[in-house]
Amino acid sequence: MYKRIAVSCASAVAVALLVAPSASAADEPTVRELLEKCDNGTDSCVFHPEGEVEYYQDTSKEVGAPVFNCTDRDQQMSVAWSDSSAESNSVGLSMSTSFGEVFKVTFKATYGHEWRSEHTESQTTFITVRPGEVGQVYHGAKMQKAKGTYELHFEDKFYDHYIWYVNDFEASGPADDQGGTVTQSTRPMTDEEKADNCG
Repeated sequence: MYKRIAVSCASAVAVALLVAPSASAADEPTVRELLEKCDNGTDSCVFHPEGEVEYYQDTSKEVGAPVFNCTDRDQQMSVAWSDSSAESNSVGLSMSTSFGEVFKVTFKATYGHEWRSEHTESQTTFITVRPGEVGQVYHGAKMQKAKGTYELHFEDKFYDHYIWYVNDFEASGPADDQGGTVTQSTRPMTDEEKADNCG
């Protein structure tokens, strides 16, 4: 016997009604329970990727310290910064466990490059800041996203089934080829900023 369970509660209920109309929430494991059993209580645990890797730009955020031009002429000012990005997933579990290793091995075999759990970008950016203004640098990391289904086989029945599926699993992490966006902006200092930084 097999059973499918989706990541979202609504989907899980819909699938339960479709496959086993008499099932209640207590009759089936949570997604967390299933993924914690992956290669840790199963005969086999396989991740089936769906589609191609999706690349996207993460939301830009302030990096480094703002720079203040307290002189009466334009200044080219340097901002040293470092920004780290890390993996996450739709379930909220750490991917340092066995289900994460299954995902990473399958990802490399399917798409031909390593899955990166984290990445740190460090640079020095130069900004031309006008008199009486403050400059700020922003960085948005390049990320990758993959999705698919986990298939778990048990030697003995687990919640009355030998086979379970976790549908719609999705993981995001730093892209292998980093080409993040670096932007900068300037604006007039506030009176408080002038008092704090220009004496």
